[in-house]
Amino acid sequence: MTERQLQPLLHELVGVVLAPTSALGDAAGQIRPTGVQGVFHADARVLSRAELRVDDREPEGLTRGPAGPHGVRFVGLARWLGDPGADPTVRVERLRRVSPGGLTEELRIVSTASTPVRATVSVALGCDLAPIEVVKTGGATEPLEAKTGQPGQLVWSAAGITVTVTAEGATVDATGARATAPRLSWPVDLPPRGQTVLRWGLAVEDPRAVVVCPPGEPAWSRATLRADDRRLVRLLDRSLDDLRGLRLAETGAPRDVFLGAGVPWFLTLFGRDSLWAARMMLPLGTDLAAGTLRVLARRQGTRVDPASGEAPGKILHELRRQEFAPGDGLRLPPAYYGTVDATMLWVNLLHDAWRWGLPADQVEPLLPHLDAALGWLAEHADADGDGLVEYVDTMGHGLANQGWKDSGDAVRFRDGTLAAPPIVLAEVQGYAHEAAVNGAALLDAFGRPGGERWREYAARLAGRFRAAFWVDGPYGPQPALALDRDKRPVDSLTSNIGHLLGTGLLTADEEAQVARLLATEALSGGYGLRTMSTDDAGFSPLSYHCGSVWTHDTAIVLANLARAGFRDAALGLADGLLGAAEAFDYRLPELYGGDDRELLGRPTPYPAACRPQAWAAAGAVLLLQAAAGLYPDVPGGTVRLAPLAGPELGAVAVERLTVAGAPVGVTVDRTGHATVTGLPAHLTVTAPTPARIPAQRPTPTDRPVQA
Repeated sequence: MTERQLQPLLHELVGVVLAPTSALGDAAGQIRPTGVQGVFHADARVLSRAELRVDDREPEGLTRGPAGPHGVRFVGLARWLGDPGADPTVRVERLRRVSPGGLTEELRIVSTASTPVRATVSVALGCDLAPIEVVKTGGATEPLEAKTGQPGQLVWSAAGITVTVTAEGATVDATGARATAPRLSWPVDLPPRGQTVLRWGLAVEDPRAVVVCPPGEPAWSRATLRADDRRLVRLLDRSLDDLRGLRLAETGAPRDVFLGAGVPWFLTLFGRDSLWAARMMLPLGTDLAAGTLRVLARRQGTRVDPASGEAPGKILHELRRQEFAPGDGLRLPPAYYGTVDATMLWVNLLHDAWRWGLPADQVEPLLPHLDAALGWLAEHADADGDGLVEYVDTMGHGLANQGWKDSGDAVRFRDGTLAAPPIVLAEVQGYAHEAAVNGAALLDAFGRPGGERWREYAARLAGRFRAAFWVDGPYGPQPALALDRDKRPVDSLTSNIGHLLGTGLLTADEEAQVARLLATEALSGGYGLRTMSTDDAGFSPLSYHCGSVWTHDTAIVLANLARAGFRDAALGLADGLLGAAEAFDYRLPELYGGDDRELLGRPTPYPAACRPQAWAAAGAVLLLQAAAGLYPDVPGGTVRLAPLAGPELGAVAVERLTVAGAPVGVTVDRTGHATVTGLPAHLTVTAPTPARIPAQRPTPTDRPVQA
């Protein structure tokens, strides 16, 4: 029997990041030569081993905690040293920090013993310079031989990358068998109640990297929050630290900052992920949005290229230094365009950033790219001319599914059958409708032609969607997940329908029905929004896209519900998300299991989820915006206040939100009354929209409700 090659598990590893460098180790702080443990830099593993020992014995792990936005401190014990008795008297602290293109460790040996302590501290190292896709597939790698340089120095070099380790005062052993497993060692001689600090560091030279750490501090505002529900405060603080570490820039353009998608597999430019994360971050300023828009505009498609999926006006999916081939026949070129939604999301980010106050002199240079993106929507997004946006992998070795649920089995009928491509996804039609309306608004505002054409496009698309997508389900009428090759509705009930809210594609009655569907136990009975309902045959709580809960998906849908006035449904999802945040130490993962809340009383980890991840962390800002209820339209001169905070969520007071470049504060008391301070004088606050309450919570025996 052939042994499977399995993707390494991630959920119990401890990560630190300052993109494009990250480190993953075990709960005790060891980095072992197994799985996905290691130090990574821009798609390569630059250190595969860093195992600490005291007298050739591993310290016993005790606890750990964050040490600033890019560090973690581990605490262990050396109980065989020091005074006899039950109380440990020799403590080993390991402070790991990631820096631009490197990593440092500080080893603090602390004795409270009444007698002297003598020991040898060592760190065994290894380097394989494995490409990230080899690590992702669990492929075997061999450690490289180290070369010794100056005293206390080790060097590895291959594939254009040079890795240097320097350890002050350490003895280096890299001879014989230790050439591939070199060791740093320090003698330690402590007086009673003494301590010492040992240090080593790693530096990477990687001139072929396509992404770099941007200079300076984050351009977005660091919002401060007081809230009755302290979970929201802790989630925001941890998420902002993680987002700080995920900032990236393209090599050669360090000022245009975007967010790398996630540690460890996707720490690079991803069109969809970077766009969604920047959109979620708009309450803290428009600079991140502007940088993301410019980076992707520079790589906007200019030609039809079946080998990469490129087409004129199309926005990039992902960028790598070389071909990405993680197995199962998937081979993606370094610049890959296999995404159906990023182009519309680019248009919608440009529009939303403008509404939040992106200055006209930053919008105007992007308008030719807006024209090109809308041109892709008109000329290339609808290959069969039926008025709907579809996709198919023409490469044969690209992504079979090209929406955000991009796993090969993500699009399933209610009976579990896989849909055959080309695929027409429900939420993509919503994004297209929104992009057409938003694009028209931008064209009108900046005196460019074409606005009426795109409003007419949106109206036709809404009619076509209404005729093709609505099906009868166990809870009444529902939008199908997709249409398959034969234009049959893929009739499973999924979270995708929540992305339709607020796009303008649905009528008011249809939005109310979608809100009812989203509130069912079948979709919302876990810690957030399940990607597929428990009633569908394809459901599995640990399926990547058919039953798990994705943080960003839940955050987007609850924000859409809150903005549309469906308060109860939004509050239910917010409670699930905050419960999950508490269970994951407020570093929400990419996704987690879709089990019922009652099963374990905490969410089940998805074993290969990225953490931290950009749109998961940015979901905290979107939740904050929904709680405060701040919805600006700077060009229109208005700000709408419609807070989710109040009687159920509790009071909130947030400072340093950003509208039109000005710092703004919002306070919501326990009754839901909101006040805003700091708005520019030309902006007027409008009355909140009354909450919209679906008629009843549906059950499987409810009669279908006409939409």
